[in-house]
Amino acid sequence: MTQTKFFAAAAAAFFVLAAPMAQAGDITVNDAYLRVSGAMAKSAAAFMVIENVGAEDRLISVTSDLAQKVELHTHQQDAGGVMKMTHVEEGFAIPAKGQHGLVRGADHVMFLGLNSVPVQGDVVTLTLTFEKAGDVVVEVPVDNDRAEAPMEHGAMDHETKAPSN
Repeated sequence: MTQTKFFAAAAAAFFVLAAPMAQAGDITVNDAYLRVSGAMAKSAAAFMVIENVGAEDRLISVTSDLAQKVELHTHQQDAGGVMKMTHVEEGFAIPAKGQHGLVRGADHVMFLGLNSVPVQGDVVTLTLTFEKAGDVVVEVPVDNDRAEAPMEHGAMDHETKAPSN
């Protein structure tokens, strides 16, 4: 293989690997992954970065066949200083020409009442619904080995029996 062909092949592979996971309208979803706490888990959580190159939009709902209930969640500190997960019915604003991260310890997608427990390497289909962009179907790999981002979130109360995020 000539050096030129090698670099062309390497560049093509890079762009395939770096391509967005899903896109609709002005919305692109990148770096999605799902975590499950173990083989007997009743819940799981998905994380991703939602990029918006257009006017402000809003993620208003999420669906998947993986669980009986799939919700948009966030962590909020109660008066006693304990972090609790709560359902965010109004969804998440995605700023114009900006991004919104669904990350561990903050906003995320919560799967409650798993119909089956996915394992490392499985891929789960998730449909994100936006007010303006409509539906974005995302193929989300299970990655239980992903290192946790450094953060301080104190004592965590997982009333919804969530995995350790």
